[in-house]
Amino acid sequence: MNNISPKVQNQLGMLQQIQQQLQNILQQKAQYEMAVREAKRAQEEISDAAEDAVMYMSVGTVMMQKKKEVVNAKLTEKVETLELRIKSLEKQEKMLQTKFEQLQGQIKAAIEGKGAPNAA
Repeated sequence: MNNISPKVQNQLGMLQQIQQQLQNILQQKAQYEMAVREAKRAQEEISDAAEDAVMYMSVGTVMMQKKKEVVNAKLTEKVETLELRIKSLEKQEKMLQTKFEQLQGQIKAAIEGKGAPNAA
């Protein structure tokens, strides 16, 4: 087992790359999910406010006064966009997870196949 074939070494490298990609996707997904929660919480707060309440919205580095319905519409749009991104990341996650499991199985089979003749 000390003598791993170049093919298996290459597969191990690919497995590590896939694992890193999965970690990146999970981090992005967590960030988007947090942003969705924050936007929904803001919408809840807005719904309790009076229709003529003074509201401010961050536009770049500037805070601008906006009407309640404009702020609510922007938050709704933000939630929808983030949820689409989350769904896209979930698809990528499933695809990479499948690749990871297949590659892991191939590596395991190659190592076990190599180890079996030595045991016999």
